[in-house]
Amino acid sequence: MSVLPNRDRQAERREATRREIVDAAWEIARRDGLAAVTLREVAAMIGMRSPSLYSHFDSKNAIYDAMFGQAWTVFLAQAEQHFANLPEAPREALLAMARHFFDFSVADVARYQLMNQRAIPGFVPSEAAYAPSVEVMALLHQAMGRLGITDPADVDLFLALGGGLLDRQFANDPGGDRWTAQLPRVIDMLADDLDLPGPPLRSRR
Repeated sequence: MSVLPNRDRQAERREATRREIVDAAWEIARRDGLAAVTLREVAAMIGMRSPSLYSHFDSKNAIYDAMFGQAWTVFLAQAEQHFANLPEAPREALLAMARHFFDFSVADVARYQLMNQRAIPGFVPSEAAYAPSVEVMALLHQAMGRLGITDPADVDLFLALGGGLLDRQFANDPGGDRWTAQLPRVIDMLADDLDLPGPPLRSRR
């Protein structure tokens, strides 16, 4: 007769409370902006006294840290699946990677800002929270390496071009597609510079 391991119900309740706190912080950030997250506001949202939060997070930045790690963990899981199913044509693969990150980013502006911009003065993610983003970058380098793009500077340029378009999208056409529509042209320009084969992506718009 097999015996199931004893459940640590106290640890389960503690983890559930931490998730509830983080979820409340995201709700505030998405509604009012990342800077609006406060211990008092989070506590009020989940029916807890502010001092009680300190038994789960020792500071507001600790909550941001959990949010940061959660966001990159979600994207890492998506990236692992996405990068495993890229188109074979190099230009199409580059465009697919750019669109995937673009779609993920515009779906949640607050999440994108925390993940990719220094939106919170004084906040630096912990090594543990930062680890999923490092894994994402490793996956990206591997995927681009399979396309023949091995120079780290070329990967940096790919990221800078996508990030620049995202910044313009958020600033000038939130909820629209003005800058999303530029992705094929931008990827074509990068592909031309890198001498990647294939017909221009722009002709398929």
